[in-house]
Amino acid sequence: MSQSRYDLDDLLSLMAVLRDPQQGCPWDIQQDWDTIVPHTLEEAYEVADAIERRAFDELPGELGDLLFQVVYYARFGAEEGRFDFHDVVHTLTAKMLQRHPHVFPDGSLASRRPAGVSAEQVQTRQVNSRWEALKAEERAARAELGNVSVLDDVPRTLPALSRAAKLSKRAARVGFDWPDSRGVIAKIREELAEVEEALAAGDRQHATEEVGDLLFAVTNLARTLKADPEQCLRTTNAKFERRFRHVEAALAARGQQPASVTLDEMEAHWQDAKRDEDTPDYRKEGAAHE
Repeated sequence: MSQSRYDLDDLLSLMAVLRDPQQGCPWDIQQDWDTIVPHTLEEAYEVADAIERRAFDELPGELGDLLFQVVYYARFGAEEGRFDFHDVVHTLTAKMLQRHPHVFPDGSLASRRPAGVSAEQVQTRQVNSRWEALKAEERAARAELGNVSVLDDVPRTLPALSRAAKLSKRAARVGFDWPDSRGVIAKIREELAEVEEALAAGDRQHATEEVGDLLFAVTNLARTLKADPEQCLRTTNAKFERRFRHVEAALAARGQQPASVTLDEMEAHWQDAKRDEDTPDYRKEGAAHE
C-alpha cells in the first residue's frame, strides 16, 4: 500500500521530533541560528544551479532542502517563544498583499482588479513606485530604533557582487549615481588605471584594494544595463568551464594534459571551442535550454 502524500503539517511535525531533546537527532538538536545560515546559503545556490542546468527533476528536492531551512528558523523561533512557522506565513502574506495594491486593490486576499483591467494595463512605473514607497515606509517604521540609512537591511551575507549591486541601487535612489552608463565606464577606466599605478609602484596591497573598487564600478555598469551582475558572472563562469573542458578533452584525445603543453597550444583549442559556439547548430541548441 502506497504512502499518502505528506503535507506541510507533517514537515513541521518532523522538525519538532528532530529537535526533541530526548528523542531527536543529536545533530539537529545542536543546531542554532548561526550554524544553519551557511546551509541556507548553500541550499539557495543549489536551487539556482538546478535551474541553470534545467535539471527540473532535481528541483523539487532542492526546493525542499531550501524550505527545510525556513522550517528550521521557524522552529528556533517557536522554541524561544518568538514566533512560529504560521507567523512567518502570515507576515509574508500580509506584506505581499500590501505591496501589490495593483493586484489586490483593497489589501485583502479575496480582492481583485476590476473586470476588464489586464495586468498589461497596470503601469510598471506606478507599481515600482508604490513598491519602493512601501519599502520606504517599512524602513521609516524602524527609524525609532536609531539612525536610519538608505543602505539599511541590505543583507551582509549576500554574495559580494549582489550586495554591491543592491548598495549602489539604494544610493542611486537618492541621486548618488552617474547620469548614464558613460560615466560608469569612465569610472571603470579610472579604477583600472589606479590598479596599474599600484602595480607599477610594487604596492600589491593597494592594488588589491583598487581591484575591489574596479569590481564595484563594473557592478555599477551591470546595474545601469539592468543586468544582475551575479548572473552575468555565473554565465561567464559556465562559459569558461565549458570552453576549458573542451581544451582538456581535445588534449586528452592526443594523450596530452594542460600542464604538459604550451599556452599557445591551449589557446588554439580554446579558439576552436569559441568557433564551435558560434555555429548555428550550437546557438540553436543553447537557445533550447534558455
